[in-house]
Amino acid sequence: MPMRGTELLAALFALDRRSRFKLVGEISLDFPTHHPQGMAFAKGLTFLSSVEILDAPRPAADPALRTPGRGSGHVFVLGPDGGLLRDIPVGEDAAYHPGGIDFDGDHVWVSVAEYRAASRSTIYTIDPGTFEVRERFRVEDHIGWIVRDPGMDLVFGGSWGSRQLYIWDTEGRLVDQWENPGHFVDYQDAQLLGPGLLLCSGISLLPQVDGGVLELGGLALVEPLRQRITWDVPIGVFSGAGHVITRNPVTVTADESGLLIHAAPDDGDDDGGTRILSYRII
Repeated sequence: MPMRGTELLAALFALDRRSRFKLVGEISLDFPTHHPQGMAFAKGLTFLSSVEILDAPRPAADPALRTPGRGSGHVFVLGPDGGLLRDIPVGEDAAYHPGGIDFDGDHVWVSVAEYRAASRSTIYTIDPGTFEVRERFRVEDHIGWIVRDPGMDLVFGGSWGSRQLYIWDTEGRLVDQWENPGHFVDYQDAQLLGPGLLLCSGISLLPQVDGGVLELGGLALVEPLRQRITWDVPIGVFSGAGHVITRNPVTVTADESGLLIHAAPDDGDDDGGTRILSYRII
């Protein structure tokens, strides 16, 4: 039988820096995937959000002062073998960057923002049966991931780098906003594990003495209603292209044998292209 919520949490809490990861599944995506951002499983399908960059923003020391750039937002719908079933366009004008996504049991929730901090976002839902896209509300900030809690009928999200964490009702009215006390990793994707409990995944870019950059990955359990991080763990597992597996899309599932971490850390133009990698903790 599949793990229950309490068993899944116990398995997560058993994770530490000594845990070993075994690659047990790999699905290559044979289409232009661009720069994947979030992943959710819904109705036997895989939903993968991605940003296609046509004109890259010019960087700035303050990420809010970047130029908006130009691009297109996508939510790819994949079959069990990774085949592309649908390419759903999302966003408008300079807001073309979809973030981390989640499935609430009825709809896939997607945030699409300008590709710069402190900008603006539109929150959408996608019906996994009809693929209809519906605008839910707008936010005057860059929202990098979005999750709906159906039991509490609340929506959780994080800003650029998840420095600000938000709670809204489903009409977009702000319920709470708080500063993330953690600086271990910037959350890039998130999923609901239980009422008011999020599993967030992300990355930090750490400068090295040789001028290079180390990608440090991590997972965290976050309770937005209590404004606290209850647990976190570093992840030092890398793809064949050299990216830490929590760089962007991550979804965790469990079966009778334990945890499975599914990730798609590589871009379409990386060595080997984008692959959905599944790891078991051993």
